Amino acid sequence: MDTPRAPRLDRIPREIAAVADYEPFARACLDDNAWTYLAHGAADELTLRANREAFDRCFLEGRVLADVADGDTTCTLFGQPFAHPILLAPVAYQGLFHPEGERATVQAAGALEAGMVVSTLATTRLEEVAALGSGPLWFQLYVQPDRAFTLDLVRRAEAAGYQALVVTVDAPIAGVRNFEQRVGFHLPPGLAPVNLAGMREPTPDLQPGDSAVFRHFMRHAPTWRDLEALRAATSLPILLKGITSSADARRVRAMGLDGLIVSNHGGRTLDTLAPTLDLLPEVVAAVEGALPVLVDGGIRRGTDVLKALALGARAVLVGRAFAMGLAAAGPYGVAHVLRLLRDELEIAMALTGCRSLGDIGPHVLRGARR
Repeated sequence: MDTPRAPRLDRIPREIAAVADYEPFARACLDDNAWTYLAHGAADELTLRANREAFDRCFLEGRVLADVADGDTTCTLFGQPFAHPILLAPVAYQGLFHPEGERATVQAAGALEAGMVVSTLATTRLEEVAALGSGPLWFQLYVQPDRAFTLDLVRRAEAAGYQALVVTVDAPIAGVRNFEQRVGFHLPPGLAPVNLAGMREPTPDLQPGDSAVFRHFMRHAPTWRDLEALRAATSLPILLKGITSSADARRVRAMGLDGLIVSNHGGRTLDTLAPTLDLLPEVVAAVEGALPVLVDGGIRRGTDVLKALALGARAVLVGRAFAMGLAAAGPYGVAHVLRLLRDELEIAMALTGCRSLGDIGPHVLRGARR
């Protein structure tokens, strides 16, 4: 049964001093259906928990008396300037969490000078999100069974002014989401993946005993050939999101794609994948500096951002963290989450002797992480 929903915050109370403090407020605002989609992961949620635990067992080494006056957090990705290396990850169905959904998120991102990656499965048309945006905007692409429709999505993103494509490659089929099964997850009336309106869905052609996974879903799943075709079809930078192996990272580099994101989909697809922080160094090593590596999964503190950058990431993405803020306080919650993370990153940089992002390296980590 759905739980009652509390009113959303119209101001940020002093009890919210850190990103994690938003969680109970978000839970109070959401029914069981929306909360399960936001907070839970695949199967036994081992990967979901491991993402966070990896940061908890990674320690920093402080430095004192360093001259870090006039430092900053600026960076550049694909020729685009960013005020800081914290981007909003593509989160589907944001209308589940707040009536304004992606409209609230993109306005908060602009106010805090944060890059935002807009999901294919947004509940707001990609053109409307772009029209409201004032910061860097990338479009997250799920390759659809209808490849012509997929190309049309790319053309729409180009025309709307998106500055890069983030192709999610680790979810050709939904993970085993037992928590969603137990609550009977569904999109409420009035919410839909509006960017997919009008797309034709393939009809299953299964015989008794056939595997729906292999004989239907994976028949329509993207392969490396689709990425080759996409590279030929657009001049936008292309990043692959969902890379967890050095072998796949080397292939991304060899194909001439522009970047990759180390991600296990927030623990929402294949459970027992390793945490992304543990995978990050080997992926960075595999591309040998030829293209930028970003990472997501479990980031809740500015110190987490610092740790990821120290292990070779050029920037990080946060998903559940900002969605909790959205659920609790709308655009103000999203903006506050970003402000907390940036402030904490700057403090961590100052206390580890780093004036700029370029100063961050393995030397800020303690022990075996170096």
